[in-house]
Amino acid sequence: MSTYISNERPQPDKVLVDIADYVLNYEINSDLAWKTAHYCLLDTIGCGLEALTYPACTKMLGPVVKGTVVPHGAKVPGTQFQLDPIQAAFNIGTIVRWLDFNDTWLAAEWGHPSDNLGGILATADWLSRGYLAEGKAPLKMKQVLEAMIMAHEIQGVLALENSFNKVGLDHVILVKVASTAVVGKLIGLSREELINAISLAFVDGQSLRTYRHAPNTGSRKSWAAGDATARAVRLALIAQTGEMGYPSVLTAKTWGFYDVSFKGNEFKFQRPYGSYVMENILFKISFPAEFHAQTAVEAAMALHTRLLSIGKTVNDIKKITIRTHEAAIRIIDKKGPLNNPADRDHCIQYMVAVPLVYGRLTAADYEDAIAHDTRIDILRDKMECIEDPQFTKDYHDPEKRSIPNALTVELIDGTVFDEVVVEYPIGHKRRREEGIPELIRKYFINLARIFPEKQQKILQAKTLDYETLVNLNVHEFMDLFVI
Repeated sequence: MSTYISNERPQPDKVLVDIADYVLNYEINSDLAWKTAHYCLLDTIGCGLEALTYPACTKMLGPVVKGTVVPHGAKVPGTQFQLDPIQAAFNIGTIVRWLDFNDTWLAAEWGHPSDNLGGILATADWLSRGYLAEGKAPLKMKQVLEAMIMAHEIQGVLALENSFNKVGLDHVILVKVASTAVVGKLIGLSREELINAISLAFVDGQSLRTYRHAPNTGSRKSWAAGDATARAVRLALIAQTGEMGYPSVLTAKTWGFYDVSFKGNEFKFQRPYGSYVMENILFKISFPAEFHAQTAVEAAMALHTRLLSIGKTVNDIKKITIRTHEAAIRIIDKKGPLNNPADRDHCIQYMVAVPLVYGRLTAADYEDAIAHDTRIDILRDKMECIEDPQFTKDYHDPEKRSIPNALTVELIDGTVFDEVVVEYPIGHKRRREEGIPELIRKYFINLARIFPEKQQKILQAKTLDYETLVNLNVHEFMDLFVI
């Protein structure tokens, strides 16, 4: 006895169609989204510039074949590389993500939507230089901001109700899907071609979260998004050739994404695509820390000051209680040895201990020179994380999206400090007025890491003003960042 299997090609899955139609047809009318995207662009590039000061990052960069320069290729900010758009996307995406300092989105799934800038900038720059060579008009930076808003929205809306981490997949699958969609629009795919391209992103093998968790935590987490956004450019270009797609890639019985990779569950959606994610994006402004710990670090900084004010040090601490939310406990509550910087920047105890000891937390503080300070591990052993159900509820509340942490310190002499509670980090929408000046200061600091003073001033003049920036040709914008 045999079971009949229909070979009639189905209509494309609704998820694919909705993404394609959003990218091709939605008009962004939110002034808040446009202006936030501007700040996001500056911050994201600045994060990449800081990463260029770390040899562990720069060894990953450049062409596949050493010495290759691609005529009309895309440039990589802070370098002299000019590469094909796929490799340029990998380079840009890698520097952006390397130090875990670019923006964040937290929901059922978390991630960093500005990771998509790798594919967006590389593609837009490559297209602009090619158009110019053909006597055509190059792309404007406003098209880059539009692509950023849309990529943020696709990644973020898919993340709201769908936990990829709970099935063992890394969130960079969402970078691949979002980048494929917006890059597909930039290169001029038709609706059918764009749906095909998005389907190819889901057909791909997806990254496991192995490199984000003990005992295998490692530096792949710093280039995984670069890999994903580069793959997106490749898939969009494949679809441009007329290569077929797979219309029921999600829903096909047995062989589709839902059955193979999502435990048979379909995606759920809280809201339609618009500009919500960019409007509410979380910036990492003060600390290069995994975002679930940002408020814990801020609380630890306050407690460091309190210790100093009464003449005490971390040696006087008996116990530290961290009241937190479920996601933080699941991802960054970590005991035992920490083997490398990637391990340390995903450990809430480490990220609290360093500011208690030093009154700071910088990217350099995850390196061995600081990690070998025995006071840090002694403090880690004195910490206990407990979940507050209300904190977890507020974390998921779409009207709050708080990332709360509260620290209580008890001293050996019996003194118990009042609990320090921080619900919203400085990069949250609710603290924009306070946060944006600090974001710009962070951008200036990052420009100064790479460029001489004269070039810094030119960059500031050309990029800080919104109207000036959006009217820049993309290739001219990218040329500003060549060292």
